[in-house]
Amino acid sequence: MAHSLFNTMTATPAYDGKPAKLVELTNPNGMQVVIMDIGATWLSCVVPVAGEKRDVLLGLSTMEEFQQHGSFLGVTVGRYANRIANSQYEYQGETYTLAANQGAHCLHGGKDGWSHRRWDIASQSEQKVEFTIFSEDGDQGFPGNATASVSYELTSDNQVVISYKASTDKTTPLNLTNHAYFNLMGADSGQDVLKHKLQVCADYYLPTTSEGIPLGDLESVDNTSFDFRVAKTVGQDLLADEQQKNCQGYDHSYLLDDSCKTGRSVATVEAPDSSMSMQVFTDKPAIQFYGGNFLAGTPSRTGGEYKQYQGLALETQYLPDSPNHPEWPQESCMTQPGEEYAFTTVYKFNV
Repeated sequence: MAHSLFNTMTATPAYDGKPAKLVELTNPNGMQVVIMDIGATWLSCVVPVAGEKRDVLLGLSTMEEFQQHGSFLGVTVGRYANRIANSQYEYQGETYTLAANQGAHCLHGGKDGWSHRRWDIASQSEQKVEFTIFSEDGDQGFPGNATASVSYELTSDNQVVISYKASTDKTTPLNLTNHAYFNLMGADSGQDVLKHKLQVCADYYLPTTSEGIPLGDLESVDNTSFDFRVAKTVGQDLLADEQQKNCQGYDHSYLLDDSCKTGRSVATVEAPDSSMSMQVFTDKPAIQFYGGNFLAGTPSRTGGEYKQYQGLALETQYLPDSPNHPEWPQESCMTQPGEEYAFTTVYKFNV
């Protein structure tokens, strides 16, 4: 059972009239992770640091806040993470129209995507839980009956291993991710993340419009504010160019270098006081770095509100709008019948 901080989360029924189910994972180091079945949501990540228990994950404490907030805190996003332009794509001569939920565009799977639905708990143990969901043909406009699972495992060396699997009976775009926001000084410390150091193993990023829709081609990070190949603070080059000013900061995808996908971390974040760091490992082709530019006003776990830049997200995924860009240098985002969609992302916390 999850710790008492989240009792209020289960006190109010969810959208389907039933209370949420919470699962707490613990490891021998005293690290604790709380996950909720609604949205298969990562609610909390408590890491022991210098004698204190520090929750490094932004989160909510009531169901009302969860149902109303628009920041996707910690949820599992699907069928398709990030944006699909004008809520449509063409595949083999047929046009598919999706549910629009961010202006004209489809964001994170549509207005009733997987992020706010109840997932079934398939199995659980002290250090691992697996959730499953079924999505019928035509759900949010996506073709095919799709079945998906996500498992969270808290290892004994402070890794949170998130494994995604899915299958479909019609060709459909699939792109699952977790939308966790991290603040290594503590989610409720009141500090922003601008002094966190970030390193991203990527030579190319994807410029976008102010609505987050890709302009077309990947561009080199050379001589831009998007170059995180050598660690620098998030705030060092904040708002230094038009691409960032378009969206009040960083909210862009990076195409990960192949060299990073063979055991090397694709991204590393370090706390300003060097008390801890977090490494990200994945076999996904891209990562979205979002600096929390629009967090202001989002309810916080302690009854207040989060501020702009109070957490950062590192969402492993396909590049946004990939169904409309088969020419991009990544594997296809379309999952075929008989294929298994299978990817893993690891967040490793080093104290």
